[in-house]
Amino acid sequence: MLNGKTIAFLVAPEGVEQVELTEPWKAVKQAGGTPRLVSTDSGQVQAFNHLDKADTFAVDDTVDGADPAAFDGLVLPGGVANPDYLRTVPQAVRFAHAFFDMGRPVAAICHAPWTLIEADVVRGRTLTSWPSLQTDLRNAGATWVDQEVMVCTAGPNTLVTSRKPDDLKAFCQAAADAFGA
Repeated sequence: MLNGKTIAFLVAPEGVEQVELTEPWKAVKQAGGTPRLVSTDSGQVQAFNHLDKADTFAVDDTVDGADPAAFDGLVLPGGVANPDYLRTVPQAVRFAHAFFDMGRPVAAICHAPWTLIEADVVRGRTLTSWPSLQTDLRNAGATWVDQEVMVCTAGPNTLVTSRKPDDLKAFCQAAADAFGA
């Protein structure tokens, strides 16, 4: 259970895969936690269903104003555009990196490990992701595996990764377990 725990969801202003945001969000709430949407800009973020615009979601905090220490864990949803943008914003990369410095759990799905590569926190870790990231992860010093969910504890924190929306059930359960530990 996540009673009293607050989990940050870091997303770009546009391009997050909606289901990779909403399903983990629901899992955190169902486990008794409080999800908070963190972005690089205030206002709304635009989600997508693959390439089609979907819903918008209100931003709770910006990376400039949010203190990573106020959160008990971090979720990095995927979509191609979302992590590709986040990895170009130094404040977003520092925000993600802070969870590793503090030893707090992180969950990343699909293309989201791109942000972790930029934060230089995957070396020596075992991850899964969307298959096209496997070379990037290997080049960054990670071991890449092709499986539904990977829970890696070989580092300062628990890192939960999954490949794609079809893996969301296992991803959400593993993330909730890591956040509740």
